[in-house]
Amino acid sequence: MGRFDGRVAIITGGAGGIGAAAGRLFCEEGARVLLVDLDSGAMAAACADIRKQVPGAQVSDLIVDVGIEDSAAQIVAHAKRAFGRIDVLVNNAGIRSYEPLAEAKRETWERILAVNLLSYAYLSREALPALRASGHGSIVNVSSMHAFIPRAGMGQYDVTKAGIVSMTRTLAFEEARHGVRVNAVCPGATFTPFHAKRFAADGRTQAEIEALAVNCCVLKRWAAPREIAYPILWLASEEASYVTGTALMADGGGFAG
Repeated sequence: MGRFDGRVAIITGGAGGIGAAAGRLFCEEGARVLLVDLDSGAMAAACADIRKQVPGAQVSDLIVDVGIEDSAAQIVAHAKRAFGRIDVLVNNAGIRSYEPLAEAKRETWERILAVNLLSYAYLSREALPALRASGHGSIVNVSSMHAFIPRAGMGQYDVTKAGIVSMTRTLAFEEARHGVRVNAVCPGATFTPFHAKRFAADGRTQAEIEALAVNCCVLKRWAAPREIAYPILWLASEEASYVTGTALMADGGGFAG
């Protein structure tokens, strides 16, 4: 028996890194999972890996831009058609921008807010009726350690991650009477396919890549995506039934490096 037997989870940003790892872990625990992403190639690979590693996994996928408000209703409708219910929503989609705030463009602001923050708000809104009906509905929002430790050069990203924490707490207070718990996970340095591609393009050596994590957390290493998926899974589970409105730090003891 898995912890999520008979339950259904939606995971955005599900095609790579933390989202794909969470999708696999939820399937391992018996959940039926809808992965949502815009990258069709990465999505095909993520679903194929889950089906290979988790025999009998019930996983569906939807290629859609979560940065468009109407996508939220589309995602919820797809989950209901595929699985008949929704018990868990993992808002994980995110994009980055590398601009000092003094140079940040309107187009960049609008896109990063749409994907990193507003998609969480819209999808939560659309999923809440089903989550309330679940009897044990749970939302887990993926924020970042940089919601609390902002950096130069990534202000737009860090602002959205701080907004996620605030939204999480407010929504937890509003939804407690409906039986829906809402929490956030704040990852630190997590080595995802995004980072692998970026560092390869920059010509970074393995030693240089490892040094980046050494200088930002007390564990002195990168997290694997699965190490972030576990806190997400726990917060969504009945084991965390008395936890709501919290921001769980999964950052290896992160600090400003």
